[in-house]
Amino acid sequence: MGKARGNFVYRNLANATSILGVLPLGLLFLEGGYRYLVPFIIFNNVMDDLDGILAGKLKIRSQLGAHLDNVCDTVVHVSLVLIVSAHFGMGILLVGMIAATAIIVRLTGRLNPDEVSGNGTPTNELMRHMLFVLLLTGMYEADPKPYLVLIFIFHTVTMLVPFKLTFLIRGRANSATAITLVNVVLIGAWLVPSLAPFIAASFFATYLYSFIQGGKQWLKGQNHGLK
Repeated sequence: MGKARGNFVYRNLANATSILGVLPLGLLFLEGGYRYLVPFIIFNNVMDDLDGILAGKLKIRSQLGAHLDNVCDTVVHVSLVLIVSAHFGMGILLVGMIAATAIIVRLTGRLNPDEVSGNGTPTNELMRHMLFVLLLTGMYEADPKPYLVLIFIFHTVTMLVPFKLTFLIRGRANSATAITLVNVVLIGAWLVPSLAPFIAASFFATYLYSFIQGGKQWLKGQNHGLK
């Protein structure tokens, strides 16, 4: 019995990590909970990466785990977009609702085994960009609204495009060490404000470059197919 329980716990370590990454979301709905937003985005990003590392290193990947990860991402990322956009008023909320819809469409599409995977930007990329906007506008006492609208609109498009964005920093991090380094960098952007502009610029620049290059390759393929 003890061995069976131990095996069950071992097999579900990654799943438990996915769930733990969601639970603190409830803090954001408390009075004054918005102050926990930035640390929660970072915490959720770390846990989301950690569950994948555990699943790979411990060889406990499963269909259930993949579906659970998608559900957790959908719940958290939709909630974060709506919480942030609602915080800044109805105009931003309307754009946020469009971005939230794109998140749902993208993540539910991953449940379809016939869906081509790997296209578009992951929803976590929007979370990172939202984090940078909040950090930078807070540092420079700027109005975050136009920047939030911009990233919501851009990501609504890039989450659903039919081509890969191959130069994203997180997408290039394929090893546990590289993934850990990306998360350390995000924590550094939060804890060391002087680093935030340079880190944010790196993520934004590779995002835009990936979109432009991916779009060019896709259009070239479309034009070649018409010949």
